[in-house]
Amino acid sequence: MPDDLTQNLSIAACPVPTEQLPLNEYEDLKESWFFHWATLEPSRYVSKILWIWLGSWAIAAPIAAASFPFEKYPAKFLLTSTVGAILLLLLVLIRLYLGWSYVSSRLMDAKVFYEESGWYDGQTWIKPAEVLARDRLVVSYQTQPVLKKIQGTFAVLAGVLGIGTIVWRFLN
Repeated sequence: MPDDLTQNLSIAACPVPTEQLPLNEYEDLKESWFFHWATLEPSRYVSKILWIWLGSWAIAAPIAAASFPFEKYPAKFLLTSTVGAILLLLLVLIRLYLGWSYVSSRLMDAKVFYEESGWYDGQTWIKPAEVLARDRLVVSYQTQPVLKKIQGTFAVLAGVLGIGTIVWRFLN
């Protein structure tokens, strides 16, 4: 019984500010406008990705048209504008991945680095065993599937870029 009381007191006496606790950072990320996209069911996630890609294509197409006018080089225009749109989409996906990866690593770590009032007074808190176990369960069942979904998206885009490269070689 004293061990349970000691462990509960260690959690209650946690010096980390509430907004810097890894579990709270995870909750904030999950509820944020941008980062929650990765938690959506696959059809809605793909829909969001396609909308970003279409918006990126609207930016990339005029740039591609400057080098390959659609009237003279329709295939090269489509390929370069598609690749340009994918590159812009990759920037969005990298940001999505980095946010989820950061929170995942904070949850996995046995130590939590935090700032009490500013960058100059950082401290470290060692998580009690039950907090560490809980956080690692969140990683296993919540953040890892999200990271795998984003990695899968990277793989699909790499495949599309690879196919585009092969098609480009045949066009020359």
